[in-house]
Amino acid sequence: MKRKTDDGGWSPYLAGALVGLLAIVSAYATTQWMGKTNYLGASTTFVRAAGIFEQKVASEHVAENEYFTKTKIKIDWQFMLVAGIFLGALISSATDKSFKAEGVPPIWKERFGPSIGKRAVGSFFGGIVAMVGARLADGCPSGHGLSGMMQLSVSSVIALAMFFIFGVLVANLVYQRRS
Repeated sequence: MKRKTDDGGWSPYLAGALVGLLAIVSAYATTQWMGKTNYLGASTTFVRAAGIFEQKVASEHVAENEYFTKTKIKIDWQFMLVAGIFLGALISSATDKSFKAEGVPPIWKERFGPSIGKRAVGSFFGGIVAMVGARLADGCPSGHGLSGMMQLSVSSVIALAMFFIFGVLVANLVYQRRS
């Protein structure tokens, strides 16, 4: 098995195996150190980050919010995992020389033009739709795909199938070719 693909990126087989090992190690480590098993996922971290920010500007709203009273707002291992994903991707792309800063990706530019503002608005609202979907599904694709599938959870199989089906449908609608 090669470490890298011909285009300079990581082998998807190696990356998948490493993520699988990370999922197993995280389940084991959290059980040993924290007394309960915590699985990989990211969507709760983004909600907690919003709560941390909101505490700075409207702490009384956070104190009265039913979700935040059940889900503690804290910087925990999952929060650090998400930060590590960003830093790891940055370091990986910098070391394999695939990093490039671009305001508008080529596929977006081809379909919608070169406007950075339009791309930013599209990304913002796409992120909102993704987070609402993740909260409705009670987890994000990484949580269902890695942790839920690791437990053979029927709800995760269904959620992951829906993520893929609707992702393909929306991508086809958004990026359909103009005649």
